[in-house]
Amino acid sequence: MEARLNVFENPVLIKSMKGLIAAGKPVDASSVPLATQELVRLRASQINGCGFCTDMHTKDALHAGETTVRLNLVAAWREATVFTEAERAALELTEELTRIADAAGGVSDEVWANAAKHYDEEQLGALVASIAIINAFNRFNVAVRQPAGDYVVGQFG
Repeated sequence: MEARLNVFENPVLIKSMKGLIAAGKPVDASSVPLATQELVRLRASQINGCGFCTDMHTKDALHAGETTVRLNLVAAWREATVFTEAERAALELTEELTRIADAAGGVSDEVWANAAKHYDEEQLGALVASIAIINAFNRFNVAVRQPAGDYVVGQFG
């Protein structure tokens, strides 16, 4: 597959993506565990069919010490026994916020309350920001048909 636009050379896309990277810095510095952050990014990317981000966040998670068993089960997290209750709440929040158009009211009160049982306000803010940011990256990459498979951990800094 060949990309429709080169996201690494298009001046508008470069500036826009740098803005998203900057917007993600507070999430990276939050107290949400890195494993949870990567699971959230991976699940949203799977839902959105973003091969580039699925590749990137699978590799980043492995590099950070995540297991292949857990990564292989992210798409089937409801039936998997390898995730904590907090991780499950974050994955559920990810699915509802990513599929926002499918729910007339957006994120349900039940899903929010479940997430709030496991995460404080700072962490909830970080999760919402992380989910919104990865959804934006997914949309850039899906729109231009960014090829997947060649990502190298750390290639973006």
